[in-house]
Amino acid sequence: MSGKRSVSVVWWVVLVAALLGLWIWLAPYFWTNVLWGLRSALFVLVPVVVLTVVVLGLAALDEERGLEGAGCLAALVGIAGIIAAGFWVFGYHSYAQARDYAGSVAVVDGRVPELGQRAPFQVAQAQARPNLGDAPGDLVNGTYQPQHDEFTSLVERRGWFSGYQVALTQNIPLTGRGTGRTCEFSAEADRRIGGWWTHNLGRLIGSQQRGVLYDADDVYGYCDGDTPKVVVPLLRQVGWLVVTERPAGVAVYNGKTGAITFQDTAKGLPGNSYPKSLAAVQRESTHTLGGFWDWVWHRAGWDADDDETNSGNNTEFALPTKDNRTVYATLLTGRGSATAISALSTVTTEAQGHELAPLSVHRLNPSWVSPGAIESRIKADYQDLPNWQNYKVLEVSPTSGENWVASIGNDQNLLYRVQGTGNLQGEKPTCLYRADNSLIRCGSVADQNGNGVGTQYGTGQPEAGIPTDLGQLTDPQLADLQRRISEEITRRLTGTG
Repeated sequence: MSGKRSVSVVWWVVLVAALLGLWIWLAPYFWTNVLWGLRSALFVLVPVVVLTVVVLGLAALDEERGLEGAGCLAALVGIAGIIAAGFWVFGYHSYAQARDYAGSVAVVDGRVPELGQRAPFQVAQAQARPNLGDAPGDLVNGTYQPQHDEFTSLVERRGWFSGYQVALTQNIPLTGRGTGRTCEFSAEADRRIGGWWTHNLGRLIGSQQRGVLYDADDVYGYCDGDTPKVVVPLLRQVGWLVVTERPAGVAVYNGKTGAITFQDTAKGLPGNSYPKSLAAVQRESTHTLGGFWDWVWHRAGWDADDDETNSGNNTEFALPTKDNRTVYATLLTGRGSATAISALSTVTTEAQGHELAPLSVHRLNPSWVSPGAIESRIKADYQDLPNWQNYKVLEVSPTSGENWVASIGNDQNLLYRVQGTGNLQGEKPTCLYRADNSLIRCGSVADQNGNGVGTQYGTGQPEAGIPTDLGQLTDPQLADLQRRISEEITRRLTGTG
């Protein structure tokens, strides 16, 4: 009888295992998310399981075999284990994780590569809606493609069981308004990131490339002629107790055919195929460069600048370099109260395989003043511009280790460009340019060539022969001046003359 029961149990185990295996096979995207979550939680689960087994084992020895002191030992091991596990889970694990990413970081004193200019990101976002035409849907995932000097966005089709509507490509000049064009997704390409069931692009990726996931903020689209395409930078996990992420190539979804292809490098792709989310984690890992206790007390590494001037986009500027590469560039400040820009980080935007791309932190010598200080200097130098009260300074972006560029205008229109030095020193700390990149002037006109100071711009000079001190006028001169003033008042009131 017991033999039949054993056989029955075996068959049930086999059946459950078979059904579980079939479920895993038929739902790879679901199980990839489950396994990622479990693997990420091992740093908690393993210490808890080991500690529980040891403590329960010692307690069992005390109860069953009467071993003297086993119960006390179990209590001591439990207390010590809880302290050690707490230190590991709530402290050292995060440090170890960041240290793994910091292995790709190099702090250098060499020159920052020369970087190209682009329109501010928030201007492209503001112009996207009016440039969208009559395409229905909701804008998501805006990005800049340095290779083609274009801003692109995806537009989700409304509805639960739907994909993307169109991809929007914008050409935003350095000043003025830009133009946009769209390319439409076909009915066959009805998947999107975060879509429902068979309309979920992640499920399609998971069915063909198991074990990889993505960050939704890294995804972008573009128009390949009239064909919309969605680029999904992929991620994979490495490690067990200390789990980190690595690039895993790129998935490209065809918006006409609904087909998906995979590639390891950025070959043939515009835009940012190296995960921006991974670049940000690498940059933040500089906090571990001084060791554990410096990490605990926030004494090492750099933080991203958080001035209001660049609040629309203050990290990972996607910029072209003069040698035909593209990089994420971020202005960095020392940790604590410092606001000076003392370093600039750069890392490629192009997928290059399955390992972390090298990230360089360039120390700036001399350091820059903060973007807020640069904004204040721009306002001081060029407050004589017509209707200045309706303008604002948009996005102070680096062009090298010594220079920056900013825009003057509003979210819909750019009117001027300003270039200058990071420390606001030298012969030309700021210079104002027109749309055609022709120079207007460098520095303020206040208190120059007879102009007043503050907002008292103009020649500030009296008419020839008339002193500025009325007490110096002769009686005939004073009478003549009074007559002319009365005549001018009368002319303006009557509209004559």
